[in-house]
Amino acid sequence: MSELTTAQKEKLMADLKLVMADAEALLAATSDDASASMAQLRTRVTETLSKAKDGLIEAQELVSDRARAAAKATDHYVHDHPWKAVGIAAGVGLVLGMLISRR
Repeated sequence: MSELTTAQKEKLMADLKLVMADAEALLAATSDDASASMAQLRTRVTETLSKAKDGLIEAQELVSDRARAAAKATDHYVHDHPWKAVGIAAGVGLVLGMLISRR
């Protein structure tokens, strides 16, 4: 399986937040139902949502930390090897230009 792109990760995080918000709204809407089975279900769902939120927060922090580390490493590389960075950027620009001009 290929690694998720940043846009895909952001969409996944947004979708997960939406699902959690919907589940919380559903819990609030069923709060009037006093049956024992609904109370147990609400408790389980509340615990699961709490764990999911914690996991989501940790995942966001991990992604942010990795992005900062990558940006810092790139910055150091460019400062240590400016001409290599210019050459790489020129090469990537040339390849992209050729690909775009073929369309």
